[in-house]
Amino acid sequence: MCSGRVDLGFIQKAFASGQDGVFIGACRLNECNYVTHGNYDAFGNVLIFKKIMQEHLGLDPGRLHIEFMSAADGNILAESVNRFVGQVKALGPVGQSEGVDPEKLRLRLKAVGRLVPYLRLVERERFRIPVKTREAYEEFYGSREFDRLYRELIGDRLAMSQIMLLLAQKPMTTGEMAEIVGLNQSEISGYMNSSSRQGLVRYDEAQKRYALA
Repeated sequence: MCSGRVDLGFIQKAFASGQDGVFIGACRLNECNYVTHGNYDAFGNVLIFKKIMQEHLGLDPGRLHIEFMSAADGNILAESVNRFVGQVKALGPVGQSEGVDPEKLRLRLKAVGRLVPYLRLVERERFRIPVKTREAYEEFYGSREFDRLYRELIGDRLAMSQIMLLLAQKPMTTGEMAEIVGLNQSEISGYMNSSSRQGLVRYDEAQKRYALA
């Protein structure tokens, strides 16, 4: 299977199922067997999800790795897998060394899962760069421009996805939501004001809590 088939949804499902790490093997860059540059697409997806791990999930991005090799590179595959397994074992069960509460991690991963169709679109339309070199990809995905686009296109939507999942369970105060989501109350209030104008949430005066509309 071409590594370009491994999108953000595959990675999210792996971690959501309790996997402690995800290893992706891909063809050498600029040696795509299908002339589709699918390995660059996979590389971009890995870099995006590492950002999600850092900014939203609270997970060590070292739990996700992509290795580029040819079919003849059995030794590279073995060495890379052994090195990655050792790294993941040192980190321990997913979320444990990072100090992430299992229930909060489950909720955060579910929030990512709900946005996968949107994330696929953003990756394809906004994050695929024309220059196909490893250096160009690492430069772009490590740039302030990518940080800005991530905040505008992904960060806010991931926060709202998580908030909507919380409110689907029960009405909550901004303080309760802030503690779980990991934002301050003013940020939660901003999301609530925006969502109220869109008719997505309402403020329950009797309970002094926000609820789904």
